[in-house]
Amino acid sequence: MKKDIKEVIVTEKQIKDLCVKLGKQITLDYKDKENPILLGLLKGCIPFMSDLMKYIDLPVEVEFMDVKSYHGGISSSGDIKIRMDINTSVYNRDIIICEDIVDTGKTLDTVVRLLRHRGAKSVEVVTLLDKPEGRLIPFTPKYIGITIPKVFVVGYGLDYNEFYRNLPYVGILKESVYDK
Repeated sequence: MKKDIKEVIVTEKQIKDLCVKLGKQITLDYKDKENPILLGLLKGCIPFMSDLMKYIDLPVEVEFMDVKSYHGGISSSGDIKIRMDINTSVYNRDIIICEDIVDTGKTLDTVVRLLRHRGAKSVEVVTLLDKPEGRLIPFTPKYIGITIPKVFVVGYGLDYNEFYRNLPYVGILKESVYDK
């Protein structure tokens, strides 16, 4: 897999430092809130959410949704599908959506609107990677680990056709891998 990576753009060390920083900020911002829900969007969130929550020093409930907008390939289809919904009521709850990357903004816009419609008290987003050049709709996450350029990245939860998620860093995938 490593031979398919053109360039590492976020190292393991940088990821850990970002998780520490974001966890401390969330702890500070939510210290007076009652049991917020940390909501991961599967599957890409798993490594980031697992590491991030180690540094959130307050009680949080952990939940997941499986929401798809990439159906193979390297760009979002724009067709948002909820394949697995959250199992807990969000009514009058503070929600922190944990995402690996914010790209077009379409998936998060859909999920945020859905949670607000269901009566969430607040909905914020924490993302490891922000790719604002990819936005198709205006969307700004509250908590951003690092901003990256408009390149196709894999690793640390991010995939290409379900592969590369287990790389411990984020790297740019060589075009030769997906330009076949």
